[in-house]
Amino acid sequence: MSRELLIEGLSDAIGFVGGALAGYGLGLLFGLNIFSPGYSNGTVAGIVLVGLGGGAGLQLARRWRRGRAARKE
Repeated sequence: MSRELLIEGLSDAIGFVGGALAGYGLGLLFGLNIFSPGYSNGTVAGIVLVGLGGGAGLQLARRWRRGRAARKE
């Protein structure tokens, strides 16, 4: 049980951080820097991309775990 919880926590964390970094990189590719001073439209759009990327990465990690559990059964 504790091993499964560890896998769940680590995969969620890796999926979220990886997705957020991918969103940040995509934002930089489009010239949207979340660390620029002030809250311009580009900054807010970059922040949205980071959030969407983190959520997508988390969902991918959960989908991976469901597939892993289905193969075990």
